[in-house]
Amino acid sequence: MILLVPAMPNIKSAKRRVKTSTRDAQRNVSIKSKVRSALRSAREAIAAGDAATIKSALALAFSEVDKAVKRKVFHKNAAARYKSRLVAKQAK
Repeated sequence: MILLVPAMPNIKSAKRRVKTSTRDAQRNVSIKSKVRSALRSAREAIAAGDAATIKSALALAFSEVDKAVKRKVFHKNAAARYKSRLVAKQAK
């Protein structure tokens, strides 16, 4: 995924910033996708009701969410909210 820049900057540091922000945005898209996939698989496991599958899916989802927080893709409170909602669904 390539982000389009409306106009290429003239200043050297601004040119470098465009490159790094584009790279960071691409990395964030990838990380968010992993998190969404892990959350979806955890929700599907909870819906299926198999205890072993739920345990492994929750562990994977929590791990991916925590990695995203560590890389500053998600805020820690958002991560806590995602994990809390999964645990609440599991408890039902």
